[in-house]
Amino acid sequence: MNTKEKPYVQELLKGCLQSDRKAQRLFYEHFGPVMKMVCLRYLFEKQLAEEILNKGFLKVFTKLDTYKDEGSLEGWIRKIMVNECLNENQKRKIHYEPDEVAESRFRQQVPEVESSHELKHLMAIIEALPDGYRMVFNLIEIEGYTHKEASTKLGTTESNSRSQLARAKKLLREKLKNINNL
Repeated sequence: MNTKEKPYVQELLKGCLQSDRKAQRLFYEHFGPVMKMVCLRYLFEKQLAEEILNKGFLKVFTKLDTYKDEGSLEGWIRKIMVNECLNENQKRKIHYEPDEVAESRFRQQVPEVESSHELKHLMAIIEALPDGYRMVFNLIEIEGYTHKEASTKLGTTESNSRSQLARAKKLLREKLKNINNL
């Protein structure tokens, strides 16, 4: 059992390993909101994100006995959720290649908002990025993966990952600059 985890989480983990339904429900309630946000960042559609969240937790509960005392439990769960989201996007054949049409659509889709950079506005801007850009941005800038890891997960090259991240950042800078100029 990971001694880094809070006692409450340790108890939930212990209960889940014993297939205690109440512990599983509390475990889901504890980690679910954060993991739902992870799923929304990759899938963008609320209903689909909830489906994948549930699918991911099913995998968490069936694989919980493989969790090792390396890193945080939340980080381990997050990796499962990210992988489930990426798998779903592969099934949906999300394109990761640069797409000038998608960039143009992004520029039109995200309205200029108030001058404050509240989290909800920033998340809306990130969510509106073209799919490939958003995946790479999430993996590298938010989840902390390297370009090598991201390119492996997305089935692309490191140079493509670097290019997509650069383009994502450029679009984000442009949009934030436009907001600041209002």
